[in-house]
Amino acid sequence: MSDPATDVFVAHRNLLFTVAYEMLGSAADAEDVLQETWLRWVEADQGAVRDERAYLVRITTRQALNRLRTMKRRKEAYVGPWLPEPLLTAPDVAEDVELAESVSMALMLVLETLAPTERAVFVLREVFELGYDEIADAVGKSSAAVRQIAHRARRHVDARRPRATVSASETRAVLASFQRALDGRDLQGLLDVLAPDVVLLSDGGGVKQAALRPVSGAGKLVRFILGGIGRTEQTLTTGPTVVNGNPGLVLRLDGEIDGVMTARVEDGRITGLYYVRNPEKLTRVESETALTLN
Repeated sequence: MSDPATDVFVAHRNLLFTVAYEMLGSAADAEDVLQETWLRWVEADQGAVRDERAYLVRITTRQALNRLRTMKRRKEAYVGPWLPEPLLTAPDVAEDVELAESVSMALMLVLETLAPTERAVFVLREVFELGYDEIADAVGKSSAAVRQIAHRARRHVDARRPRATVSASETRAVLASFQRALDGRDLQGLLDVLAPDVVLLSDGGGVKQAALRPVSGAGKLVRFILGGIGRTEQTLTTGPTVVNGNPGLVLRLDGEIDGVMTARVEDGRITGLYYVRNPEKLTRVESETALTLN
């Protein structure tokens, strides 16, 4: 028989994980934050807690902020570009347009350019629609300061996020064209689906081979991709998937997962490609992770 403290935590667990993941971009670190939140929750005087959801979100935010600051040092020592950890998500995440955009690889990368407190405020205000007083309590600032931080963070993100929301069906169609061209080693087909100024970010984490810097420009990117395929003696296969609530591709070598690719699509062409190969970040691409805004 479970106890009330466990029941309350389990009821809010998916929400708390989503808060932590959107702040951190790492499922492994989000799980550590949830463990720390649980330990503080069971030690709390729960009879004095008026709003359990708000209390748990506050603890999670504080622990995630602490984790963000330690992750900064890890990222500075990381080999090559650092990309968020991709998550296989259920259909209901893709159907929730706001949730799917908030966890998309494109937006998560924009959030990486915010300072820790700015990121926390942006996520809590813009994604989870918390009030300024509640956010102030979570981040240890005054409500007036939080309003200023929220305004600054929103302006920063709006200047860097995709200009228009692209439907999942359009992204899926563009990725299908890319997949056909990739499978057929079709040089012109790849050039047709890539924007001239497309940028590829590939994350091998120093474990798998990947470009140590962004690869910019359609011609250079196609040569990089086809050159990489040409050098391997293994059989490459590609298939559609849904990661972070958005269409993606899973690439396999001799049947084993090599990586997951997602795309930023604008005006019917790919402007950003994000390829995660680091095996430590591919532990959640075969079983679904539950995400929620509620």
